[in-house]
Amino acid sequence: MQIESVTTPFGRRPMTLAMVANQVLAQEIEPEKSVDKWKLYRALCEARPRLGVTDRALAVMNALLSFYPKNELSTDNGLVVFPSNAQLSLRAHGMAEQTLRRHLSGLVEAGLLSRKDSANGKRYARRDRAGTIDEAFGFSLAPLLARAHDIERLADEVIAERLHIQRLRERLTICSRDVSKLIETALDEGIPGDWMTTHVHYSALMGALPRKPGALELTVALGEIEALREEVTKQLEIQINRQKLSGNALQNERHIQNSKSDSTSESEPAKEKQQGGNSVSEPKARRQPMKAFPLNMVLSACPEIIMYGPGGGVSSWRDLMGAAVVVRSMLGVSPSAYQQACEILGPENAAAVMACILERGGQINSAGGYLRDLTRKAEKGEFSLGPMLMALMRANALGARKAG
Repeated sequence: MQIESVTTPFGRRPMTLAMVANQVLAQEIEPEKSVDKWKLYRALCEARPRLGVTDRALAVMNALLSFYPKNELSTDNGLVVFPSNAQLSLRAHGMAEQTLRRHLSGLVEAGLLSRKDSANGKRYARRDRAGTIDEAFGFSLAPLLARAHDIERLADEVIAERLHIQRLRERLTICSRDVSKLIETALDEGIPGDWMTTHVHYSALMGALPRKPGALELTVALGEIEALREEVTKQLEIQINRQKLSGNALQNERHIQNSKSDSTSESEPAKEKQQGGNSVSEPKARRQPMKAFPLNMVLSACPEIIMYGPGGGVSSWRDLMGAAVVVRSMLGVSPSAYQQACEILGPENAAAVMACILERGGQINSAGGYLRDLTRKAEKGEFSLGPMLMALMRANALGARKAG
């Protein structure tokens, strides 16, 4: 293709092949082509990551567009703006001249502007007798108009990718919540299984995500978390089916026993249960003791208590219970409150609760009152240690991820 004319930069600024290409592209603009400058600018802002320009450079572009007299960019209206650096700096929110020049060069290198320098490097316009601009020297917006379709396409791609990432994040959040709560339920219900290992695996998957994951990292993480959710769900379904089978067997057994007793009652008189006809009341069901969670799970949720163990470490339940006594005294919990907790919760769980209270020390005003409240709830069957441990493990994992 034959190049009609090429404008080279003034002074020591070098000419590059990319600058020649931009001017050639500008010569290929159809005469009737026009575009709304502010609509194009919004697309330019969306496409910024793909074009390799900074937000400060876009602020300079905004200032340049404000000097263009029409809303529609077109060859009919001319495409050269010629503000001085002082005028441009004012409209770029007082940007320093040196910074202004650097960002103008960045826009030229990105192929969004081209220079049309005069013989002395000044920016100005020549007008005819009617006042119409005959020739202008400054910055040409022709590359911006020539690339309008490409810029809008890139903007659409960026928007689509952002929405895709947003949906992936939403799906990952929901799936992560499902896994966490299902594990919590399994621990709370005492369902057999190595739930601690499952939770460690879940925490490792979530912790491996970077602060700002891209679509690929989110897709990989979502696939792994979904597979883990399916595995956990299957284990819970197996337990539900077992309970159904157990319930059906018990119901059948009761039905048989009832049938036998009914047939017996038809032929035999009912026996007196006690002298004087008084019946013996059924013994009151004892409250089942709360099961102890794995020690490594407690330490993972409550690492602060480790330093209070013998020799600054905790390697057994005995060590944890010893550390809990130290923490009890330090937090001002009365011996009677702790003793009652040991009787209701069991010594291991009471020690674990003290570890949780220590871990959440900044959020609890009265450690003794809080322990007594938990003990009362546990006595009524309204408190479970599992959710508390899981919440602390999630908080620790989130804190470690932010720190990383």
